Amino acid sequence: MTKRLELVFENEQAKTVTLSLDNPVYPVDPTAVGAAMDAIIAENAFTSAGGNLVAKKSARVVDRTVEMIEF
Repeated sequence: MTKRLELVFENEQAKTVTLSLDNPVYPVDPTAVGAAMDAIIAENAFTSAGGNLVAKKSARVVDRTVEMIEF
């Protein structure tokens, strides 16, 4: 089982940009995630093909389970 934190932003062209972080601290602190997203936007820490990140859209934890098949 693998968890991934996905931070979803909007860029200058109103396109969605997702940043993914593997193995986040769980349970996730919503206040800390929001503050981190605000800091990413304020510092222009990342850019995309559509320009700088300008707004937060959402954040989510994705949980993926892989089951190996023996043969």
